[in-house]
Amino acid sequence: MVEELVAAGVSVASVGLVYVMAGARVVKQYERGVVLRLGRLRSEVRDPGFTMVVPFVDKLRKVNMQIVTMPVPAQEGITRDNVTVRVDAVVYFKVVDAADAVIQVEDYQFAVSQMAQTSLRSIIGKSDLDDLLSNREKLNQGLELMIDSPAMGWGVQIDRVEIKDVSLPETMKRSMARQAEADRERRARVINADAELQASRKLAEAAGVMSEQPAALQLRLLQTVVAVAAEKNSTLVLPFPVELLRFLERAQQPASAAPTAEPVAPASASRPEPTAPEASM
Repeated sequence: MVEELVAAGVSVASVGLVYVMAGARVVKQYERGVVLRLGRLRSEVRDPGFTMVVPFVDKLRKVNMQIVTMPVPAQEGITRDNVTVRVDAVVYFKVVDAADAVIQVEDYQFAVSQMAQTSLRSIIGKSDLDDLLSNREKLNQGLELMIDSPAMGWGVQIDRVEIKDVSLPETMKRSMARQAEADRERRARVINADAELQASRKLAEAAGVMSEQPAALQLRLLQTVVAVAAEKNSTLVLPFPVELLRFLERAQQPASAAPTAEPVAPASASRPEPTAPEASM
């Protein structure tokens, strides 16, 4: 009889131990546990660590509290200026209320994904192509607000939304390339015209200086000859300018005046000749 009682006690203890072990749960550091007892939500949320639930009565749902990175599939739409584009994005979010994430929405990750796709298509329709290409920061903020408003009721907080890529049709890419090339050519022509204007003004000033000092033209000519002569792989044909002849002519004028003055002295010395007959008289 005693042996039967001992065996029954051991069996009950074993069943109790198995029952207790069936209710043992471990919640990881980055998780929170939501307990549903007979389908009713328990008010307390289980913190990380070891916890116990009532087997076959309580159901523990673990919710990941880490930041989730969710890519948004590429959405095709027409911008406000009637350009067809494909835009994809990425959403960073996390659960801030584990109970709401389990109770308020069936699958919070699927709900956030669908809301992100809908909001992305809405942003495409409200924006111009230039905004999608150059003003993404503002569009990211607007997209974040559109997703975050309904997500707060699900216990989810949108941390960040980024537009990754904007795909354009090939015809639009070629049109934009031609536009950019034409704009660069226009700026190049304006710069060249401005340079020609400045050079013409400087040349006019240099011409004024050279007109006052003709020798400056000869010095400039010699400088050009020296610059060209540095390259020994070409033949230099130097024209003889008329200004150089004029310069040499003016330089020779004082030398030609000196010989014309020499015959004057004998003419003045021959004046006393008429006085010779007077002496003979």
